[in-house]
Amino acid sequence: MQKLMKVFERVIISGLIGMMMLAVFVATIELGIILFHELMKPPMLLLDIKKMQEVFGFFLMVLIGLELLESIKAYLREGTVHAEVVFLVAIVAISRKVIIVDYKEITAEMLYGMSAVILALGIGYYCVRRALHSYPRSAITDEPQQPTK
Repeated sequence: MQKLMKVFERVIISGLIGMMMLAVFVATIELGIILFHELMKPPMLLLDIKKMQEVFGFFLMVLIGLELLESIKAYLREGTVHAEVVFLVAIVAISRKVIIVDYKEITAEMLYGMSAVILALGIGYYCVRRALHSYPRSAITDEPQQPTK
Protein backbone atom coordinates (compact mmCIF):
# COMPACT_ATOMS: atom_id res chain seq x y z
CA MET A 1 0.00 0.00 0.00
CA GLN A 2 2.85 2.37 0.86
CA LYS A 3 4.50 1.72 -2.50
CA LEU A 4 1.23 2.42 -4.32
CA MET A 5 0.91 5.74 -2.47
CA LYS A 6 4.47 6.72 -3.46
CA VAL A 7 3.77 5.89 -7.13
CA PHE A 8 0.49 7.82 -7.00
CA GLU A 9 2.23 10.82 -5.42
CA ARG A 10 4.98 10.79 -8.06
CA VAL A 11 2.44 10.63 -10.90
CA ILE A 12 0.47 13.57 -9.48
CA ILE A 13 3.62 15.63 -8.89
CA SER A 14 4.90 14.86 -12.38
CA GLY A 15 1.55 15.99 -13.78
CA LEU A 16 1.76 19.20 -11.76
CA ILE A 17 5.27 19.83 -13.06
CA GLY A 18 4.10 19.33 -16.64
CA MET A 19 1.14 21.66 -16.22
CA MET A 20 3.28 24.28 -14.46
CA MET A 21 5.85 24.11 -17.26
CA LEU A 22 3.09 24.62 -19.81
CA ALA A 23 1.59 27.52 -17.84
CA VAL A 24 4.98 29.26 -17.46
CA PHE A 25 5.76 28.72 -21.15
CA VAL A 26 2.41 30.12 -22.29
CA ALA A 27 2.70 33.06 -19.87
CA THR A 28 6.19 33.84 -21.20
CA ILE A 29 4.94 33.79 -24.81
CA GLU A 30 1.98 35.99 -23.86
CA LEU A 31 4.30 38.40 -22.05
CA GLY A 32 6.48 38.64 -25.16
CA ILE A 33 3.44 39.33 -27.36
CA ILE A 34 2.04 41.96 -24.99
CA LEU A 35 5.43 43.66 -24.68
CA PHE A 36 5.93 43.66 -28.45
CA HIS A 37 2.45 45.10 -29.13
CA GLU A 38 2.82 47.78 -26.45
CA LEU A 39 6.25 48.83 -27.73
CA MET A 40 5.01 49.06 -31.33
CA LYS A 41 2.13 51.42 -30.45
CA PRO A 42 2.80 55.12 -30.95
CA PRO A 43 4.96 56.56 -29.46
CA MET A 44 7.15 53.63 -30.48
CA LEU A 45 9.43 51.94 -27.94
CA LEU A 46 7.89 53.87 -25.04
CA LEU A 47 5.55 52.65 -22.32
CA ASP A 48 3.46 54.83 -20.07
CA ILE A 49 3.55 54.17 -16.34
CA LYS A 50 0.32 52.14 -16.33
CA LYS A 51 1.53 49.82 -19.11
CA MET A 52 4.96 49.52 -17.49
CA GLN A 53 3.35 48.45 -14.22
CA GLU A 54 1.28 45.89 -16.11
CA VAL A 55 4.36 44.48 -17.88
CA PHE A 56 6.37 44.33 -14.64
CA GLY A 57 3.45 42.58 -12.94
CA PHE A 58 3.40 40.04 -15.75
CA PHE A 59 7.19 39.51 -15.42
CA LEU A 60 6.76 38.82 -11.74
CA MET A 61 3.88 36.44 -12.48
CA VAL A 62 6.24 34.39 -14.65
CA LEU A 63 8.86 34.46 -11.87
CA ILE A 64 6.24 33.23 -9.39
CA GLY A 65 5.47 30.36 -11.75
CA LEU A 66 9.16 29.49 -12.01
CA GLU A 67 9.56 29.54 -8.23
CA LEU A 68 6.52 27.30 -7.81
CA LEU A 69 7.96 24.95 -10.42
CA GLU A 70 11.22 24.84 -8.47
CA SER A 71 9.30 24.11 -5.28
CA ILE A 72 7.42 21.23 -6.91
CA LYS A 73 10.65 19.81 -8.38
CA ALA A 74 12.33 19.97 -4.97
CA TYR A 75 9.39 18.15 -3.44
CA LEU A 76 9.64 15.45 -6.10
CA ARG A 77 13.40 15.06 -5.56
CA GLU A 78 13.53 15.20 -1.79
CA GLY A 79 9.99 14.59 -0.59
CA THR A 80 9.95 17.79 1.47
CA VAL A 81 8.65 21.29 0.92
CA HIS A 82 11.38 23.89 1.40
CA ALA A 83 10.13 26.74 3.57
CA GLU A 84 12.73 29.03 2.02
CA VAL A 85 11.24 28.59 -1.46
CA VAL A 86 7.71 29.10 -0.13
CA PHE A 87 8.79 32.37 1.47
CA LEU A 88 10.45 33.48 -1.78
CA VAL A 89 7.28 32.77 -3.77
CA ALA A 90 5.21 34.73 -1.26
CA ILE A 91 7.68 37.64 -1.28
CA VAL A 92 7.63 37.81 -5.08
CA ALA A 93 3.82 37.60 -5.06
CA ILE A 94 3.43 40.47 -2.59
CA SER A 95 6.07 42.45 -4.50
CA ARG A 96 3.99 41.99 -7.64
CA LYS A 97 0.94 43.30 -5.80
CA VAL A 98 2.86 46.33 -4.54
CA ILE A 99 4.05 47.12 -8.07
CA ILE A 100 0.66 46.83 -9.80
CA VAL A 101 -1.54 48.40 -7.10
CA ASP A 102 -3.24 51.70 -7.96
CA TYR A 103 -2.37 53.90 -5.00
CA LYS A 104 -5.18 56.33 -5.82
CA GLU A 105 -7.81 53.64 -5.23
CA ILE A 106 -6.36 51.77 -2.23
CA THR A 107 -7.28 52.43 1.40
CA ALA A 108 -4.84 53.10 4.20
CA GLU A 109 -5.88 49.85 5.87
CA MET A 110 -4.88 47.90 2.77
CA LEU A 111 -1.47 49.60 2.74
CA TYR A 112 -1.00 48.78 6.44
CA GLY A 113 -2.03 45.19 5.75
CA MET A 114 0.39 44.83 2.84
CA SER A 115 3.14 46.37 4.97
CA ALA A 116 2.45 43.88 7.75
CA VAL A 117 2.55 40.96 5.29
CA ILE A 118 5.85 42.20 3.81
CA LEU A 119 7.35 42.61 7.28
CA ALA A 120 6.16 39.16 8.40
CA LEU A 121 7.49 37.50 5.25
CA GLY A 122 10.82 39.28 5.59
CA ILE A 123 11.20 38.20 9.22
CA GLY A 124 10.10 34.66 8.39
CA TYR A 125 12.53 34.40 5.49
CA TYR A 126 15.36 35.75 7.66
CA CYS A 127 14.59 33.21 10.41
CA VAL A 128 14.45 30.30 7.96
CA ARG A 129 17.72 31.34 6.29
CA ARG A 130 19.40 31.79 9.64
CA ALA A 131 18.20 28.39 10.85
CA LEU A 132 19.39 26.68 7.66
CA HIS A 133 22.84 28.21 7.95
CA SER A 134 23.18 27.80 11.72
CA TYR A 135 22.41 24.11 11.95
CA PRO A 136 23.60 21.17 9.89
CA ARG A 137 20.96 19.95 7.46
CA SER A 138 20.67 16.66 9.35
CA ALA A 139 19.57 18.52 12.49
CA ILE A 140 16.72 20.23 10.62
CA THR A 141 15.56 17.22 8.63
CA ASP A 142 15.73 13.68 9.94
CA GLU A 143 18.62 12.70 7.67
CA PRO A 144 21.47 10.76 9.23
CA GLN A 145 24.52 12.91 9.78
CA GLN A 146 27.45 12.26 7.46
CA PRO A 147 30.69 11.30 9.18
CA THR A 148 33.32 14.03 9.03
CA LYS A 149 36.88 13.23 8.01
